[in-house]
Amino acid sequence: QVHLVESGGGLAQAGGSLRLSCAASGSTDGVLVMCWYRQAPGKQRELAARIGADGATTFYANSVLGRFTISRDNTENTVFLQMTGLKPEDTAVYYCNVVINGIWTYWGQGTQVTVSS
Repeated sequence: QVHLVESGGGLAQAGGSLRLSCAASGSTDGVLVMCWYRQAPGKQRELAARIGADGATTFYANSVLGRFTISRDNTENTVFLQMTGLKPEDTAVYYCNVVINGIWTYWGQGTQVTVSS
């Protein structure tokens, strides 16, 4: 089992910044792909950013490209999402997701991000 603990959500003004963190613990041996998803009210959950096990391979949704940066600390099995230039449409619950060896998928409990205009 893998346990994910997220932190860093909250309230920000448009144009502001927030940094999310997600620490993985438990049976984390293997190749970990780490992602941040988000789900806005009334919408489906969507992938915001993904980072490969090497820490260099990244993917961003078009909606966050150039504003969000995903990174990871493999010594601590922690993934971060630095969010800048926040917009009201970034308001959502953000979920950490970890896939181990392409097989086992785990989700965090979610952290609320609210951006006011």
